[in-house]
Amino acid sequence: ERVARRLQIFIPLKLAIIFVLFYFTFRSIAQTLMVMLGVPLSLVGGVWLMVFLDYNMSIAVWVGIIALAGVAAETSAVMLAYLNEACKRRKATGQLDSLPDLLDTVHQGALERIRPMAMAGLANIIGLLPIMWATGTGADVMKRIAAPLVGGMITAPLLSLIVIPVIYAWWQEKNLPADQPA
Repeated sequence: ERVARRLQIFIPLKLAIIFVLFYFTFRSIAQTLMVMLGVPLSLVGGVWLMVFLDYNMSIAVWVGIIALAGVAAETSAVMLAYLNEACKRRKATGQLDSLPDLLDTVHQGALERIRPMAMAGLANIIGLLPIMWATGTGADVMKRIAAPLVGGMITAPLLSLIVIPVIYAWWQEKNLPADQPA
C-alpha cells in the first residue's frame, strides 16, 4: 500500500518531468504532445505481453513500465527530430509548398528512421531476453521488470513509425501556403 501511494505520486511526476524536458527541447506544445503520445502507444505491447505471460501488476512490473515510458518517449522524440530535419531540408530548397511535397518529405523522414529504430529495438529486446528466460535467485522479480520493456519495445517502434508521421503530417499541413489545394 505504501509503494502504491508513492507510485501515485512518482508516475505523474515522471511524466511531467518528461513533458517539461521535451518542451524545452522542441519549444512546441504540439510536438511535445506528439512525443508523449508514444508513451501510451508503447504500453500496449507491454500490457499484451504481461497478459500473455499471466503476470499480475506488482512493484517490479511498475518499475518496468516506468522504464518503458522513458524509452518510448525517447523513441518518439527521435522520430520527431528526423521528421523536423527532413522538413527543414526540404524548406531550405523551396520544395515544400504542397501537400504531396509534405507527404513525400514526411515519408522520407520516417524512412530514414526505420533502420536505426529497428536496430535499437532489437538490441533492447535481445538484451532483455536473457532476463526473461532467467532462473534462480531474483529471476521472478527481474522477469517482471523486463516483460513490459520487451513487449513495449515490440510495439513502440512500429507505432512510432506509423502514428507519429501521420500526426506530424496533419499538424504540418497548416503551414503550407494557403493558395495550394489540400
